[in-house]
Amino acid sequence: MRSPESKIYTREAMREERARLKAAGGSLVFTNGCFDILHAGHVSYLDFARRQGDALAVGLNADASVQRAKGPTRPVNPERDRALVLAALEAVDYVIVFDEDEPAGLIADILPDVLVKGADWAHYVSGREAVEAAGGRVVLAELVPGRSTTGMIRKMTATAPPA
Repeated sequence: MRSPESKIYTREAMREERARLKAAGGSLVFTNGCFDILHAGHVSYLDFARRQGDALAVGLNADASVQRAKGPTRPVNPERDRALVLAALEAVDYVIVFDEDEPAGLIADILPDVLVKGADWAHYVSGREAVEAAGGRVVLAELVPGRSTTGMIRKMTATAPPA
């Protein structure tokens, strides 16, 4: 079993690993997100994504891009912690932290065979054009109802005792 640390790749290392996997005839699946507070919805989603191919790479938003997307109080957990937790999951083969607001450049760099995104993003899947132009496919995953990091944070703050 690989250690979580060994599953965290730089962009360049992931390009090399992608080439190795492709040469061996393996298929790469890619998904991305903030994965701030891991919950059952994330686990179900990542398991679904992993079943779409031979290996799963997860693009993880860096802290600065999470703040730009979610606001100044996020992320709750720093990127290094989020990367380690993701990498510890059996379904995840690679974690790549990216600084951009969306992963289109990273996706174009590694050109996965399958790009998975939650069905709530059906209107726009970053990197779709590059993947489909290279002969890959986009798969939308159904979400687990009532499971979201934002919802968990709301619940925690609503039930927290006054300071």
